[in-house]
Amino acid sequence: EYSCEYGSLKFYALCGVGGVLSCGLTHTAVVPLDLVKCRMQVDPQKYKSIFNGFSVTVNEDGVRGLAKGWAPTFIGYSMQGLCKFGFYEVFKILYGNMLGEENAYMWRTSLYLAASASAEFFADIALAPMEAAKVRIQTQPGYANTLRQAVPKMFGEEGIWAFYKGVAPLWMRQIPYTMMKFACFERTVEALYKYVVPKPRSECTKGEQLVVTFVAGYIAGVFCAIVSHPADSVVSVLNKEKGSSASQVLQRLGFKGVWKGLFARIIMIGTLTALQWFIYDSVKVYFRLPRPPPPEMPESLKKKLGLTE
Repeated sequence: EYSCEYGSLKFYALCGVGGVLSCGLTHTAVVPLDLVKCRMQVDPQKYKSIFNGFSVTVNEDGVRGLAKGWAPTFIGYSMQGLCKFGFYEVFKILYGNMLGEENAYMWRTSLYLAASASAEFFADIALAPMEAAKVRIQTQPGYANTLRQAVPKMFGEEGIWAFYKGVAPLWMRQIPYTMMKFACFERTVEALYKYVVPKPRSECTKGEQLVVTFVAGYIAGVFCAIVSHPADSVVSVLNKEKGSSASQVLQRLGFKGVWKGLFARIIMIGTLTALQWFIYDSVKVYFRLPRPPPPEMPESLKKKLGLTE
């Protein structure tokens, strides 16, 4: 029934392919919304709201202006997706085996948090260069219109550091976001099958399982957006300004400033996260990869806790 063994190299490689498609396609699809969000964060006087931001951008650059930065977005987030989803499966199995069956069940939320944080650490190193180029293209008028123009210009001005100076703020933004995204998703799926879906997962069709995936993904996405928004605001300002540090930007923005554009981000990240999980799970279904059901308490633990007859 399955095309490969759970935890095999082929399994990890195809999970990586699922990650490339899920992150690359979804992030590229919402480039216009991301562009307006970034501009609202770095120039709130000019771009006052989502709708105002869209109209100002279209008036100045035309409809094509809304697609600015699509190439670094597609390349950067495809690389990030490859590492994020591929390494998550690697670390989840690795840490699970280290803990043993009983502990892996009892500490499963911590397991999801640790595996996703480890995966995102590497994913951000893969994403950082393209994220830096994207923000320059989107928020600095006249700097560069395409990736081909931006990369040599950035390298000429600041060397290789130009592409990695945003990696620490990226970790600040993406690691809490990804920990929430994976742990919240895994526990929501578990809860939906336990309390909402009227039949066991094994009796659900593939289509019904993908609907559960989408709903759990959206719920996880809303929490993700809230947790990571302040750091996202700092990243946007930091890539626009040379010579500022994350703490200086944070002090200047203040408590209210870091929450600017949150509603736009909730819509964007909620939809994005739901679609990512949906695409990722669809790729697993298409390639006939093993998709273990939500974890259940091992029999040995049930006996220890006196839950069996």
